[in-house]
Amino acid sequence: MTMPRQRGLTEQAADAAIDSACRLLRLPSIRNEFSDIADRAIKDQMTYRGFLAELLMAECDDRARRRSERRIKAAGFPREKSLRSFDFDANPNIDPATIHTLASCEWIKKSQPLCLIGDSGTGKSHMLIALGTEAAMKGYRVRYTLATKLVNELVEAADEKQLNKTIARYGRVDLLCIDELGYMELDRHGAELLFQVLTEREEKNSVAIASNESFGGWTKTFTDPRLCAAIVDRLTFNGTIIETGTDSYRLASTRARAEEPVKAG
Repeated sequence: MTMPRQRGLTEQAADAAIDSACRLLRLPSIRNEFSDIADRAIKDQMTYRGFLAELLMAECDDRARRRSERRIKAAGFPREKSLRSFDFDANPNIDPATIHTLASCEWIKKSQPLCLIGDSGTGKSHMLIALGTEAAMKGYRVRYTLATKLVNELVEAADEKQLNKTIARYGRVDLLCIDELGYMELDRHGAELLFQVLTEREEKNSVAIASNESFGGWTKTFTDPRLCAAIVDRLTFNGTIIETGTDSYRLASTRARAEEPVKAG
């Protein structure tokens, strides 16, 4: 389809031509914003080049935003969590400088692991999701899963002769976030399947885990001592270990709100 080109278009005709061209070229952001940007260009006395740059940057920015949204959705996070919303003052065990260094995602670029260890309510899952979200926003492919869900999926895949395909799928993402590791005991078969995923990713792609058990207590989850030691080795070699402590800041926050004096109406 060739659009007729005319000179001396009226404003209304020009708007209609721009709208049609943007639809044809699949430029939704320019189509939605060109009128406002044109008005601003007149007010600010932009050059033609400046006006064109504003249009193109608006399209690029919006495409980047949509890509980030797609990557965050594809990660499968159970809820939204951000570094901005985390109360570092409530849990002094978590060093803000360390977290913001991790947010740069250099560790993912280097295929290094991350372990968040601590009791319930100390911010492990918040950090896991928030750092995973940061990675997705920076262009990395991220996948979030619960440890038991991952193992169940691997067991089903093995039964259906799809194990290699499933392990390869988990091996391709840049960052695999495994939450609630250590909450439930895994039988030897399930533990071995999880070990295969970790081995597939070793020194090639990053793994981040959150666990309520210290490494010494992982023998309750991975009952084979040698397999347990091998898994710990996979998850700690050249990695970062953050101990979030034992005091639930979430519970403390709830108590503090409950103890606030009620204001008279």
